[in-house]
Amino acid sequence: MKILVCGHNGQVAQALRGPLAGFGEVHVMGRAQLDMSCPQALREPLRQLAPDLIVNAAAYTAVDQAEQEPDTAFAINAEAPGVLAEEAQRLGAPLIHFSTDYVFNGNQASPYREEDQPDPLGVYGRSKLAGEQAIAAVGGEHLILRTSWVYSLYGRNFLLTMQRLLQDRPELRVVDDQVGAPTWAASIATATAALIERWQAGQAGAWGIYHLTAQGETSWFGFAQAIGAQLKARGLPCAELQPIATRDYPTPARRPLNSRLDCSRLSREWDVRLPHWQQALIDCLK
Repeated sequence: MKILVCGHNGQVAQALRGPLAGFGEVHVMGRAQLDMSCPQALREPLRQLAPDLIVNAAAYTAVDQAEQEPDTAFAINAEAPGVLAEEAQRLGAPLIHFSTDYVFNGNQASPYREEDQPDPLGVYGRSKLAGEQAIAAVGGEHLILRTSWVYSLYGRNFLLTMQRLLQDRPELRVVDDQVGAPTWAASIATATAALIERWQAGQAGAWGIYHLTAQGETSWFGFAQAIGAQLKARGLPCAELQPIATRDYPTPARRPLNSRLDCSRLSREWDVRLPHWQQALIDCLK
């Protein structure tokens, strides 16, 4: 089987390399081969490669910067996935696409289910929702996997930022009223491989939208505390943490207060679930 992974340097793209290697040829392509900001230019390289499966791990993820660059965000997050879906259908290849908790406004008290009404707060969330809608409009065999608070040992993410700041500063203020599930990119990659394995074995569930996050929940402050505990366990310096409200840390883009996603449908339909976020963090840091 020939698998195309879109997104060369992203956290999930990096993590997918190992778990997907056993399925056949894995072609990981970045901007040089597939420029997602020029969606129509994707068609020719896709037709030349003719993959049996497309995994789209490419995205515009600069949440605040998206407020100033909506055209770029929509090209990469909305138009490009639509083109991928069209070409996947033309090739008879399934498409796996990653989306986000930011498609919701975060006002709901309970974890969000797949059928809950999206209502994104900013450009990033709107562009990701438009990507979901573009894929669904094409139809065909596809999985849209909404995840949240992705981190790894690569790129820019909360884990690496906190590790640096906690060791550099005597005190650090972190938002405590946004709640979600920190999700390790390697956990996402392992789950993606499990989904592909089910599909190959003829044990696939229904195609469509699913939620895929680590089990459990915490706030950004709680996540920072857990990172700090790991630093202290290794004898490294760690700042004093102070919880603050979102209103005390204004950003260009609004964030949902409730980013919790109900992942029971994926467990039920595909028998796939992720580990608890605390265990995944320990495994990542090992």
